[in-house]
Parts: sequence; C-alpha cells; structure tokens
Amino acid sequence: MIKQILSKLPKKLPKSDSSDSAKSDSGNSTTSFGNVFQCTNVGSTISSKLNVVKRVSSVVFPASMNAGVEAVDPSLSFKDVSNTQKQSLFISKLNLCCKVYDMSDPDKNCTEQDVKRQTLLDLVDFVSSGSVKFTEPAIAALCKMCATNLFRVFPPKFRSSTSGGGETEDEEPMFDPAWSHLQVVYDLLLQFINYNSLDVKLAKAHVDHAFVLRLLDLFDSEDPRERDCLKTVLHRIYGKFMVHRPFIRKSVSNIIYRFVFETERHNGIAELLEIFGSVISGFALPLKEEHKIFLWKALIPLHKPKSIGIYHQQLAYCIVQFIDKDQRLVSSVIKGLLKYWPVTNSQKELMFMSELEEVLEMTSMAEFQKIMVPLFRRLACCLTSSHYQVAERAHLLWNNEHILNLITQNRQVILPLVFSALVHNSQNHWNQAVLNLTQNIKKMLSQMDEELVLACQRKIEEEDSKSSDVAEKRRITWKRLEEAATNTQSAGNGSDNNDGDILVQVTSATATCSVAC
Repeated sequence: MIKQILSKLPKKLPKSDSSDSAKSDSGNSTTSFGNVFQCTNVGSTISSKLNVVKRVSSVVFPASMNAGVEAVDPSLSFKDVSNTQKQSLFISKLNLCCKVYDMSDPDKNCTEQDVKRQTLLDLVDFVSSGSVKFTEPAIAALCKMCATNLFRVFPPKFRSSTSGGGETEDEEPMFDPAWSHLQVVYDLLLQFINYNSLDVKLAKAHVDHAFVLRLLDLFDSEDPRERDCLKTVLHRIYGKFMVHRPFIRKSVSNIIYRFVFETERHNGIAELLEIFGSVISGFALPLKEEHKIFLWKALIPLHKPKSIGIYHQQLAYCIVQFIDKDQRLVSSVIKGLLKYWPVTNSQKELMFMSELEEVLEMTSMAEFQKIMVPLFRRLACCLTSSHYQVAERAHLLWNNEHILNLITQNRQVILPLVFSALVHNSQNHWNQAVLNLTQNIKKMLSQMDEELVLACQRKIEEEDSKSSDVAEKRRITWKRLEEAATNTQSAGNGSDNNDGDILVQVTSATATCSVAC
C-alpha cells in the first residue's frame, strides 16, 4: 500500500532539467514556485522590447528588503520599460541612491553625483505621477534610501557660547553643501507620506519610532532650509500616522527639557513649536492631563533661556492656543511668566509684555482676579524702569480696552499698587515720552475714580512724611555717632602712658543711640 502511494507522487527533477523546462515553458500562462510567487507571461512582442533590461535573480526571500523583486538596470528611464517592470526599476533606482558622496569637494565624484541627482529627480517625477505602488519592498527600499542620505551626525558647533540656542538674528545661517541632493530626498519622502493610496499599516513598520527619532535629531541642523523641510515632513507624519502621535509629543518634550535645563543650545526649537502650534489647535476638549503637563513643564520653562528671541513668536502662539482651548490655564501661564520675568534683559522684558498683553486679552474676570496682585506689582516696576522702551511698553498696556476694563472693575486693589510708581515717574523719570504717558494715565485714573486717586495721593504723602521723619532721625543718630567717635579719639590721644598703653575713655551717655540705625 505504501509503495503504491509513493509511486503516485511526482518525482523531483534535477537542476538542469528544471532549468531547461523553465526556459522551454515560455508559452505557459503562469509558472508556480512553491505556490509563493506567480509570474505572468508577457507576449513575445514585449519580450523583444525588454531585451535591453539587465536582470538578476528575482527570487529573494523575505529576509531581504527586496523580497520577490526583479532587479532592473537603474540607468534606464521609466519610459524605456514596460509597466510591469517599472516597480522593479523604482526599487533599483532607490538602491542606487543609497550611495552617499562627500559634497564638500565639488570636484570630487562629479559624474557620480550628477547621476545620483538625476536619478533622484526621476524618482520624484515617478512618484508624483501616481504610477508607483508602495508595496512592502518599495517602502523598505525608500525608507532605507532616506535614512542613508538624511540621517547623519552633524559636525561640532563652533559658534560662540553666548549665542545660546544656535543661530541668532545677527549670525548668518550655515548651509549644507549636500543640499542639492538632500532637498530632492526630502521632496521624495514628503510625496511618499502624502501618497493617497499609501497603506499606513504597512508603512508604519518602516516609519517607526526609531525613524521618527532620527528625524527629530535632524532639527538641530544649522541649515534653515533643511529645518523647514523637516517641519513639513514631521507635521505630515503626525497627521497620517496617528499611532505615532503620543511618541512624537513625548520626544519633542524631551528635546525641550534638554534644551531648557541642560544645554540651552538647539537650532530647531522654533520649527518644533511651529508644528505644535498647529497640533495644539487640534486638541480635543476637555484637555488631557498629558497636554496640560506639556504646557506647564515644557512650554512655560521655554521662557527661561537667553535665546528666547529666536522662537518667542512661535512660543507665544502655542501659549495662546492653549488658553483658547481652556481659559482656566491663564493663571498658570501668568504665574509662569512672573517666575521667569527678566530682571536685567530689557529686550526680553519687552517680549514678555507683548505676550502678556495677548494673554490678558483672553482672560476672564475670575482668572484675572487670581493673579492681579503679583502681576501689577511687577508692572509697577516696569512703569518706573529706566529703560524707556520697557517703561513705555508698560504704559501702553493701559490703552488696551479689555485690559482697561479689567483694571476698572478691580481698581480698588490695582490703583494702590501702581499709583506710587506713577507719582515717582512724574517726579523723576528722564524720558519725556514716558512722562507724557504717565500724565495721561493719571488723568484717566482721576476720571475713573477721583476719590480713590485722592486717597492714594494722601497715603503717598503720609508715607513720604514718615520716610522724611525716619531719614531725619537717622541723620541725627549718625551725627551723634560721629561726635562720640571724635571725643573718643581725642581722649585717647591725650592719655599716653610710659608702657605705650592707650587708655580709651568711653562716655556711655554720649555714645548711646536713642534711635536704631
């Protein structure tokens, strides 16, 4: 029985026979290889046109990226091959572009660089035409090519340490000599992510956490053109790969933590904040605790570094977006501003007041009352600032109708805090523009509540009178101390003895101070 069963099984052909039979079987419609790969036969006419195509082994198992892909000569144009060969040519061209050249020397490998750039342009045109099918081998080959060309270690930064977070407004940006190739690679990556028929579940296996982390590392590039491309690419990844969103938010938070609390050096903070300005506007309500922690522990501490001027516009926009989502966050934001309020940096102080005005415009009465006392104590210092721009900007806050309305309804608390600063300005400030603004505010306050203004004026006069009395007592005390010291010195000089000892006479009644110094 067993022999009968074995006799019915097909015998295994030798290698030479199987190869010959494969060649002679060109008229068959399909040929099966272990029921894994199926190759459709094309007609003899198409076969004659494809004689120029150089082929290599097409059976590569899934351990390789190019599983089941028939390699084609990458020097061919997509127009010179059939539709069935275009996918293989696409992968071959991607593999060709994995070669990286040293672009710092323009005379080195000129021909190879030109060939690579032209190949990259061909790939971009092919993807934009919509003809490509992003199968797993194609996705793997494209991600490998992008990783090989884009992911690199930047050279050490030779900028002065005083510049803080990388480029400053006075420094010219540094441009990467390989940008002619990098630009096309970024364009290809962006078209891949935006591709309508892209299978996200298939692509996320290659555009994974490691890939996203390396992309985020590139934001430290000193080339602003590269950071601008990265901004668009990361934003598209965040939008398309929803599974990566929490990881991207956490990774960006880590970059900000490192920048604020360790290095204070990073070139891409402005671009990252610009992405998050759009991300925050899409947060669902009520806000998750994770998002609030990002505001408290990442965005607000970004007011600390000296280089805030590079990214302040984007930072203020993110803060405003959070408040627009939940106005109860106003008190936390203003407390954070007061915590990091600059003392000696006037330009930074101007930025803070501009941001403060935007925040106060969105502040409700209940939230304003929580922070008005510490806020206007700080603004009183700004009103009397010797830097005329800071003082002028603090005065201009009163021209905002919403802020003035908040002040008017809480004038019993706010006016006593700032009125002494206004009086001090009227008597001592050196800048005429600031003096004029001070007079305008005093006039406006008198029209708002004349009785309260008079009460504040009387209180200031009483305090001035008390301070004058204290100053006079202090003067008398110092005069008595000087007289006592003079009497003691004269007594010591007149009483010398033979042993060289000096007798010092102390008159307790004269040296005793009736007023503490």
